[in-house]
Amino acid sequence: MRCLGIDYGAKRIGLAHGDEIGVATPLPAVLEPAGDARWAKLGEAIQARRITDLVVGYPYNMDGSVGFKAKEVDAFVAELKARFGLPVHLVDETLTSYAAESSIKKKDRRGVRDSGLIDSRAATIILQDFLDQRNPPVAPEP
Repeated sequence: MRCLGIDYGAKRIGLAHGDEIGVATPLPAVLEPAGDARWAKLGEAIQARRITDLVVGYPYNMDGSVGFKAKEVDAFVAELKARFGLPVHLVDETLTSYAAESSIKKKDRRGVRDSGLIDSRAATIILQDFLDQRNPPVAPEP
């Protein structure tokens, strides 16, 4: 299994890669604002890494309900399935962007937001959660 983790956003799409080893690593974010160029960049990432599964962060509200942003992700997921024909797994992305942003020094956050670094770190957290659920870490023997 070769997975592409995706943190969908209207401005940027964070990406991460993970495979049988079970470790998610960030990839450069898709910075194209919309349209065919954006889908082409996603397609390049899928083809370059020979992706077999897509893992998309799903934006539940803090109370577990689904809001307007989830409808955007639903439309994005439908298009992913139509364009690439790969299995899509949804993972709760609650607070992943916050965790990703918190991993960057406060003074550096403003400068990296437009680079997609935070988005790809969020995608890495999303994908790592998925990989950990599939292959839970084994506790060392005493």
